Amino acid sequence: MAIADHQKSRSDGKLWRLCPFWQSGTPSSSSSSTQNLHSQNSSHQNGGLASNTRSSSTVSSVARSIFPARRRLRLDPANNLYFPYEPGKQVKSAVRIKNTSKSYVAFKFQTTAPKSCYMRPPGGIMAPGESLIATVFKFVEQPENNEKQLDQKRKVKFKIMSLKVKEGMDYVPELFDEQKDQVTVERILRVVFLDAEKPNPALDKLKRQLAEAEAAVETRKKPPADTGPRVVGEGLVIDEWKERREKYLARQQVEAVDSV
Repeated sequence: MAIADHQKSRSDGKLWRLCPFWQSGTPSSSSSSTQNLHSQNSSHQNGGLASNTRSSSTVSSVARSIFPARRRLRLDPANNLYFPYEPGKQVKSAVRIKNTSKSYVAFKFQTTAPKSCYMRPPGGIMAPGESLIATVFKFVEQPENNEKQLDQKRKVKFKIMSLKVKEGMDYVPELFDEQKDQVTVERILRVVFLDAEKPNPALDKLKRQLAEAEAAVETRKKPPADTGPRVVGEGLVIDEWKERREKYLARQQVEAVDSV
């Protein structure tokens, strides 16, 4: 029994030495350790609130960088803008744009050469399922210092951006500045020059699209059809009811004369 008690006391002493803050004889170390834990927890909580605020503001940007944005528009051609190569002249290209989403979408063109290029229309709002053909005008400069056609086309790029909007909104370019976080870059189109003297399926398709775009412009220029009542002279409205009344009054006058 003495040996067992002696071994137990030795083991207890080792345990106290390993965990001194458990000892009843050292209250100061225990209380200081507790205070340190409380201070660390409070600082961690205060710092956590600030870090959560900062992290929540960056979650959306990180998500957008990881997951590609879903495109709202379908373009035809999808990656290129074809132009007939005619140096020293203004040439035209065309791209069909269709809103494939279920919401109203605003679109906007941008180019790296705004002085020599412009788009018609430069932007607008499209209803779900709506499509149009945009015409792109470009002045083809004369090549300098034996510049190759391939080198010249790489200088100019076109970017088409989209933005989800509400029905009934009016289009203004500032929409894309006010809602930068919601803007999607649909495509960056590169310029491809085509030989205007040689037959090419892409050139034939371009001509058809340009003819369709011009027809749409002419249609918009025409005044709307007048579906209201016919107006003759200065506000004289001729309608079926008035004609029938006039005929009735004429018959009344004839009957009155015959009775006399």
